[in-house]
Amino acid sequence: CEPDGVEEQRLKKLLDDERELAQSLDKIKSADAYTADGERIAVLVNIGKPSDLKNTDGVKFDGGGLFRSEFLYQSSDKKPTEAEQIAAYKEVIEKVYPNPVTVRTLDVGGDKELKYLGMKKEENPFLGNRGIRLCLANPDIFSEQIRSLLIAGEGKSLKIMLPMVTSVSEIDKTRTVIDGVKKSLDESGTAYCTDIRLGIMIETPAAVMISDKLAEEVEFFSIGTNDLTQYTLAIDRQNSKLDRFYNPHHEAVLRMIQRTIDGAHKHGRWVGICGELGADTALTERFVQMGIDELSVAPSMVLPVRSKICEME
Repeated sequence: CEPDGVEEQRLKKLLDDERELAQSLDKIKSADAYTADGERIAVLVNIGKPSDLKNTDGVKFDGGGLFRSEFLYQSSDKKPTEAEQIAAYKEVIEKVYPNPVTVRTLDVGGDKELKYLGMKKEENPFLGNRGIRLCLANPDIFSEQIRSLLIAGEGKSLKIMLPMVTSVSEIDKTRTVIDGVKKSLDESGTAYCTDIRLGIMIETPAAVMISDKLAEEVEFFSIGTNDLTQYTLAIDRQNSKLDRFYNPHHEAVLRMIQRTIDGAHKHGRWVGICGELGADTALTERFVQMGIDELSVAPSMVLPVRSKICEME
C-alpha cells in the first residue's frame, strides 16, 4: 500500500538523515581524529586476515591495532610453514606501511583449539592453557612465529603483542625467546626487523591490578575488553543463557579500564582498546576522558568512531 502523508514525511526524514550522515563521514575519510579542543586520538583497524584490508580502501587509519595471527594456524589441519607465515605477515605490514602493525602472537586455547598441537580437553578451557601460556609451553612453534615476524618486518617497524599475560615472568621468558631468535638470525646472516616494540594484551583482573608493574617491562598495552569483561564479571560470554548478565558497560569493567590507563601512563606507556568495546560509540567520549591513546576497531567502524571523536569537546 502507498504510505500516507505522515509516513511519507517520516521516510523522507530518514533518507535525509542518512544522506547527511554519509556526507559528514565522507568528509573525514582522509582526516585525523581530533577532538574539538585539539586532542589527537589514534583510530586503527583490527585485522583478522589480510583480505580484511580490502574494506579500508579510501579510508585513512593510523595503523593495524590488532592483527590476529591465529587465522594462519586455524585455516589448515597442519601447522603453517615459516614461508607461509612470512608471506602473510609481510603482506599486511607492507599494506599498512608507513603506519605500524601490531601483531598478536598465537592466541589459541579457550574456544579456539588446534588438534595438531595435541591440546587436551580441559574442564574450564577459558581458564586453561591458552594465549602466552600455550606459546611458552610450545617453544618450537613460538620461536618459529617470532622468527617469521622478524624476517617479515625487515626494514620496517614492528609491534609484537602477547595475549593473556598475567605476570612479569611471562614477559621475561618471551624476551629470552626473542633474543634467542635474533642470535640465530645473526649467525645465519639473515636480515630482520630491528625496530621492535613489545606490548601485551590486558585481559584479566590480574593484569589490571599489576598494570603499573607490567608497564615497566613493555612499551604498550592494548585492552581486550571481551575477555576482560568475561573475567571481571565471572560470566562465560559464549553462554547465551547468561546474556542478560553480560554487561560490558558494567562500572567494574570501566574501572578496570581506567586503572589500566593510569598504570600505563605512570610509566609513559601508551594504551589502546582493541576489543569490541572500542567501537561502542556510546562510550567513546568516556574513553577519551579516561585518557585512552588509541582505539582499534573493525574497518567498518573507523569512520563512525572518528566522527564521534571529532564531535567531542
